[in-house]
Amino acid sequence: MRRLEIVLLVSNVVAFVLQVLPLRGRAVGARPAAVALPVAVALPVVAAVQALAEGPRWQLIPAYVLAALFSLTALVKLAAYVRPFRRQPTVHGRARRIVVGVGVGAAALGLVVAVALPAVLPVFQLPHPTGPYAIGTVTYHWVDAARPEVITADPNDRRELMVQVWYPAAPDPSAPRARYIEDAEVVGSAVADVMGLPGFVLGHVKHVRSHAVAGAPVADGERAYPVLIFLAGKAGYRQVNTFQVEELVSHGYVVAGIDQPYTASVVVYPDGRRAEYDRRLEPPHRQPGYDPQTAPPHNPLADSFVPHLAQDVSFVLDRLADVNRSDPSGLLTGRLDLARAGLFGQSLGGNVGGTACLREPRLRACLLEDAYLTAEVVEAGLTQPTMMITRDADTMRLERQRSGGWSEANIEETLSTMRGVFERLPGDGYYVEVVGMFHIEMTDAPLFSPLVQLRMGGPLGTRRVHEIINAYSLAFFDRHLRGRPAPLLDGPSAQYPEVRLDSRR
Repeated sequence: MRRLEIVLLVSNVVAFVLQVLPLRGRAVGARPAAVALPVAVALPVVAAVQALAEGPRWQLIPAYVLAALFSLTALVKLAAYVRPFRRQPTVHGRARRIVVGVGVGAAALGLVVAVALPAVLPVFQLPHPTGPYAIGTVTYHWVDAARPEVITADPNDRRELMVQVWYPAAPDPSAPRARYIEDAEVVGSAVADVMGLPGFVLGHVKHVRSHAVAGAPVADGERAYPVLIFLAGKAGYRQVNTFQVEELVSHGYVVAGIDQPYTASVVVYPDGRRAEYDRRLEPPHRQPGYDPQTAPPHNPLADSFVPHLAQDVSFVLDRLADVNRSDPSGLLTGRLDLARAGLFGQSLGGNVGGTACLREPRLRACLLEDAYLTAEVVEAGLTQPTMMITRDADTMRLERQRSGGWSEANIEETLSTMRGVFERLPGDGYYVEVVGMFHIEMTDAPLFSPLVQLRMGGPLGTRRVHEIINAYSLAFFDRHLRGRPAPLLDGPSAQYPEVRLDSRR
């Protein structure tokens, strides 16, 4: 929770205690002005300051209501103290105690709700990057006029992408941090809809800030920085792995995150148009009549679009080359080292990334996370240094017990294709198996609510999973794009005993 939210909630609790508990043996109804006046004045001020400084959100409605009620109650008691009046014999004895008890109980229940809602759906903070660089960001809108959009029915549609670039920046502690998600109101509603929740539930995401500064000057640490392409999973969004993106950028990488229309939860274009998630591409376990014994491990329709999605990577590399020659924003001209380009993707992003790495020789290092790979990739094999990050079959089965999905066919295909590509690599490769890691923990999603971790998280916990993924991602790209030593990749690590590492060199 944010600081002023905590102040508001604590103020409500203090007001409740002062108005309910006896003070020096006095009766409950007799409160001196020294108590009633501060409560009556302070609570509205605290609520107003919080709403103005941090922004209101629906999860705080119970806290705002309680602040108003406690303030009103204090004013009534203050008026009675200042100008006593003759008590009317309307409620006596046991009945009065019942009325008071019901009121106190309702207030206590309201306090529980007021504290629980913002705690369960917090304005969370992203992990702080550990590298020496600050982070800048800029977003581009690119249309591939030469390529039809095959997912829609209109033959005149062209492939149209939103691409956000994060880059090492000069530090400026006073600069305002960019939103975690641009167009957060729209994207948050779309993500909630995909999860089967009311659209307003994730509205508070608009208050979450990243560590990036929009349009910050590029850092002078290097003449040009290696470039990584990031691909999100199905129904994700380009910022869904910000924990990983910001860590890599802080260590001197440029990362371009692609919003892939119709597989992302929603893509919002500068003119307000939207490309919404196509539910025909839902995984089999979300389809009506799903039977894990007979259903295919993956959606055949979605699989048919993988080559189309992989072309986005080549198109973005072309556009980044244009930016490097002459950036319209004036930021990145000459600062992108596309001779040192790599890719990382999770889930569908890893699936598409595998095909992109097969077809795109400009990609010099490929990190594929928890994704089955197509028959084309398995049969042809990859030639770049490649890292696979996944889990063991027993961890996948445990995830199925807790949150569904991961049929035996799905488990077998995912692990066998990743292992198969790894074992056929002609050069350097790494197979990283993280015992106790669940699929969703490889993204930012568990940060949205502790309930996500409770319902869909694994034994390791999200913080530990993020630490492991960041460590191995950085070591991999440092070794194969920067030529730096990476002892973490040389064998078992005492620092990460949960990891089983196989390597080929």
